Amino acid sequence: MIKFACKSISATLVNHRFFSIMSVQRLIGAIDQGTTSSRFMLFDANTLTQVGGHQLVHEQHFPHPGWVEHDPMAILNNVQNCMKEACDKLDHEFSLECIGVTNQRETVVVWDKRTGKPLHNAIVWNDARTAQLVQNFIQKEGNGHHNFLRELCGLPVSTYFSAMKLKWLIENAPLVRENIESQNCMFGTIDSWLIWVCGLETKNNVLELDRRC
Repeated sequence: MIKFACKSISATLVNHRFFSIMSVQRLIGAIDQGTTSSRFMLFDANTLTQVGGHQLVHEQHFPHPGWVEHDPMAILNNVQNCMKEACDKLDHEFSLECIGVTNQRETVVVWDKRTGKPLHNAIVWNDARTAQLVQNFIQKEGNGHHNFLRELCGLPVSTYFSAMKLKWLIENAPLVRENIESQNCMFGTIDSWLIWVCGLETKNNVLELDRRC
């Protein structure tokens, strides 16, 4: 079971009698953090019928042609608000049994592991700033063949994946470099950052992960 709640979320869930009560409806929650918006949906645990939800869009940032960024804090705020609004819309008591998280592909975030604060805007999966890094890597390591890693991982080298985005951040974002050197930098996709920062806020008291979910 996953009990997943930031401080601002947990108050809402408690108000709705979040903890299991035999007489209330059992629900499953789903966070869908997408490229253009965030959604939180509620499903009946027995029938899997959707019984509630809320969705908010977030701003797209284009600092240069071919670059696409998101503000991670805006995303976190939207996810929290979507959870609150979806729960507030229900007019009956319920038990939220677990929450799943899905997210927008290879969009990446780097953050301070002590605070959860982002060290740079998230670089979105369709951002093309790493095109030259990718070409240099292919020439140096693959003798010009972009499929040289396909036998190992099944995919060609491209700007889509997160490794080159991290390399770009290391080379171009001083704050990221400083936190790597001080061993305070964490790196991951949106889902991993959301879970990390909510775990920090709850001090691991209400964040329990079970791989069986």
